Amino acid sequence: MTFPVLTPAQRRLRTIVLLLAVGAYLLSFFHRVAPAAIARDLAAAFQTSAASLGVLAATYFYVYTLMQIPTGVLADTLGPRKIIALGGLVAGAGSLLFGLAPSFDIAVVGRTLVGLGVSVAFIAMLKLIAVWYEDNRFATLTGVAMFIGNIGSVAAGAPLAWAAQAIGWRAVFVVVGILSLGIGVASWFLVQDRPGERGASAAPGVRVDRTAWLRGLATVMKNRATWPGFFVNFGIAGSFFAFAGLWAVPFLTQVHGMTRAVASNHISVYFIGFAVGCAVIGRISDRMGRRKPLMVGGAFLHALGWWIWIAAGPLPLALTYLICGVMGVLTASLTLSWVCAKETNPPLLSGMATSVVNVGVFLGPAILQPLVGWVMDLGWQGAMEGGARVYSDSDYRSGLILLAVFGALGAAATLFVRETRCRNIWRDETA
Repeated sequence: MTFPVLTPAQRRLRTIVLLLAVGAYLLSFFHRVAPAAIARDLAAAFQTSAASLGVLAATYFYVYTLMQIPTGVLADTLGPRKIIALGGLVAGAGSLLFGLAPSFDIAVVGRTLVGLGVSVAFIAMLKLIAVWYEDNRFATLTGVAMFIGNIGSVAAGAPLAWAAQAIGWRAVFVVVGILSLGIGVASWFLVQDRPGERGASAAPGVRVDRTAWLRGLATVMKNRATWPGFFVNFGIAGSFFAFAGLWAVPFLTQVHGMTRAVASNHISVYFIGFAVGCAVIGRISDRMGRRKPLMVGGAFLHALGWWIWIAAGPLPLALTYLICGVMGVLTASLTLSWVCAKETNPPLLSGMATSVVNVGVFLGPAILQPLVGWVMDLGWQGAMEGGARVYSDSDYRSGLILLAVFGALGAAATLFVRETRCRNIWRDETA
C-alpha cells in the first residue's frame, strides 16, 4: 500500500496529533517510576511494609497489563483519538485522588485509576505513528517519541524528590492530574485518527471490520513470531521498571550510602540513558536494515549489569552514575520488540500486535515489585526509622537476584526474535 501525499495542513496536524500522544505517554512514564523517589514518604504516610509498598506501586502495572490487549483492540476499532482523550480524563482523576488520599486504600484506588487512564497512551501513540507516517520511519519515530516520553521518567527522579520536599508529594500529583485532564480535553478536539477524516480508525484506504476483532486478535496470538518480543519485555522491562520504578532509591541509600537526592539523581540518569537509547537504537536499526543484532547484544549486556549491583559494595559516584546510564541505554534495545511485532503481523492489526507484546512490559514489574518486597520482608529484623521499615544490605541483594533472573530470561528470549530486515514480512511468511 502506497502512503498518500499529505498537504502542508495535514503535516502540521500530524505534528499536533503526535505531540498530544507523546504528552500523554510522558505522563504515563512519570507515574510509572514516581514511587521510587517518594518511596520513603509513601511508607511513612501510609505506614506500609515493603510488600504493601510494592503492591501500591505495582497496582499501576496490574491494570496496565490487563488493559494492553483491550487497548490494541480499541486502537484498531474505536480509534486512538477517543481512547487518548478518555484515558487522559481517567488518569487525571486518579492522580488527583492519589494526591489527596487520606488512607492507603484510597491511594490504591487512585493509582489504579492512573494505571487505567495511562494504559492506552503508548499503543494509541504507536497506532497514530503507523497511520500518519511512512513505514520506513516507524522505528525512528517510535524511538524519538519514547525519548521525549522519557522526560517524564527523568522528572520522576531528582525533580520529583526536590518538589516533594519543597511543596509535598501530594501537591505534585494534584498538578500532574490537572495536566492530564488538559491533555484529555485537547485530544478530544484536536486529534484525528488518520489523515483527512476525524474519528476514522483505519489506515488510509482500508476499512476495519469491527465485528472481526476477535479473529484479528486470534491471528496475532497464533503467530509464533509475536511471542518472543513479549518475553523480551517481560524479562528486561520487568527488571528495569521494578528497580527504577520503586526499589532503586531505597537500595542506593541503604547499600551505597547515598542521600535521597543523590539516589534520585541516579534514577534520572537511568532514564536519560534509556531515553537516549530509545532515540538512537531505532534509527541505527533502520539504517542497518536489521533488528535482531541490536536486541540480542543490548539484552545480554543488560542482564550482566545486574550482577554488578549484586556483587559490588559501595562504589565511586562516577561509576554508579555510569552504570545507571549504560544500563538505561542497553534497556532501550527492547523497543525493537514492538517494531518486530508490527513487522511480523498483518499491517491492519498493528495495534493488537504491539499491544500483545507490550503486555510483557507491565506484567514483569507487576509481578516483581511486590515479589521483591516480599523477599525483603522475609529478612527484615524489625528495625524502623521515621515510621518506615529499614532493611539490611543482604535483604536488598536478595531482591536484586530476582531482577537478575528476569533480566536473563529477557535476554534468552531475544534469540528467538524473527529478523524482519526492517519491512513487514507477514505476507512472505504466510505465503
